[in-house]
Amino acid sequence: MLVRVFTFLFGFVMMVIGFSFLILYLNLLTIGYSFIEYVNFIIRRPEIYCLIVGMIVVILITIIPGGNKNELHL
Repeated sequence: MLVRVFTFLFGFVMMVIGFSFLILYLNLLTIGYSFIEYVNFIIRRPEIYCLIVGMIVVILITIIPGGNKNELHL
């Protein structure tokens, strides 16, 4: 169970890093980038891949049941 908690926290931290950089990169729209240029820029940044990996980890860790039958599931 402790491994699942730390895995969830790892995924959550990755999502926070990705979302914060996504919000920071929104400033590009104020300096004249179009939305297509903005999307083209953010899909090439490694910080956004942290967001994707974090979301996948959090979704998987909440959906896949643990090995202990006495464990509480959502």
